[in-house]
Amino acid sequence: MSLEALTIMEHDQELSLPVRQTIATASRIVVKVGSSSLTSLVGGISEEALTQLAGVLAERHKAGTEIILVSSGAISAGLAPLGLVRRPYDLATQQAAASVGQGLLMAYYNKVFSAHGVIASQVLLTAEDLAKRRQHVNAHRALERLLNLGVIPIVNENDTVATREIRFGDNDRLAALVAHLVKADALLLLSDVDSLYDGPPSQGATRISQVDSPDDLEGVVIGTTGKAGLGTGGMATKVQAAMIAAETGIPALVTSTAQAAAALAGEDVGTWFGENGNRRSVRMLWLAHLADIRGRLVLDDGAVRAVTERNKSVLPAGITAVSGEFVAGDAVEICDSHGNVFAHGLVNFRNSDLPQMLGHSTKNLAKVMGQQFEREVVHVDDLVILSV
Repeated sequence: MSLEALTIMEHDQELSLPVRQTIATASRIVVKVGSSSLTSLVGGISEEALTQLAGVLAERHKAGTEIILVSSGAISAGLAPLGLVRRPYDLATQQAAASVGQGLLMAYYNKVFSAHGVIASQVLLTAEDLAKRRQHVNAHRALERLLNLGVIPIVNENDTVATREIRFGDNDRLAALVAHLVKADALLLLSDVDSLYDGPPSQGATRISQVDSPDDLEGVVIGTTGKAGLGTGGMATKVQAAMIAAETGIPALVTSTAQAAAALAGEDVGTWFGENGNRRSVRMLWLAHLADIRGRLVLDDGAVRAVTERNKSVLPAGITAVSGEFVAGDAVEICDSHGNVFAHGLVNFRNSDLPQMLGHSTKNLAKVMGQQFEREVVHVDDLVILSV
């Protein structure tokens, strides 16, 4: 090997080693574990799996790291007691299973963590808790106090009361938002898959060690559900959650629960998503990734440039088409003339108001339709440019 090649290799090693060490030296970590790692349709909750995970997290906790565990498994844990043989599709039965399973899950967590002298607590959240200012502040205060008291908070979506419209949809995205909420140093996403691959692992695919931007995943086909069939999103939602965290300045690692100890030690396992942005407000993260999109606005090229390059609001003069049914305050997607969605925003008008407004300036609308129409369709403060 040439001297130049050796120099390049040594340089790459110098760059990659500190990156992996970020999680090894992190003082606050959010860890998410999926249903497929904790439960099975046959046996319900796996105490062995919980015991192994608790041992790894308790050891790191005792070393001085603050741990927040986002745990799936409540619905899956409630299946067997209710005599259900598979995960239900209807919301009411999911809520019933979660109501039964959440208590069982926490009972096991309390048992396995107390064996290490660690106190665990239950924190149930809905998307609304992180989207609205008052609930967001309360959630942050509660988690901070628990961490200050040396507790490991165990967070789950409040499936029993969450409606379909205000659900996170999966705990991977919940974990990314919790990591942002508590200003974590790193996010660790655990499942039954050891890494992200550039194709099916069974067909000789290559592991993707590191992702620094969305461009690194161009052409990669990402799977959906885990092999146990118990989760709600699989690798696709883990990648999305990792990208959400990375775009807000929090590095993330996607790997298997079996490699949790190696991951926390900074070893070269899983797929590392390097931070590539600045922290956004939780409200903007909600709007970008969790809001219930009710309609679409299509902008002309000039309006697209104004919004993306000059940080301007969406005005009626720049809108060429409207679709969907929505009222003031609903979330809509904003796209260019080719149909590419580049932003989400909270609209100020009903969908039925907009067709007669298109192409007109706000001043002209005030003269023709009244002063209440002299405003932006989407104000820049209620708009987020999508980067994931």
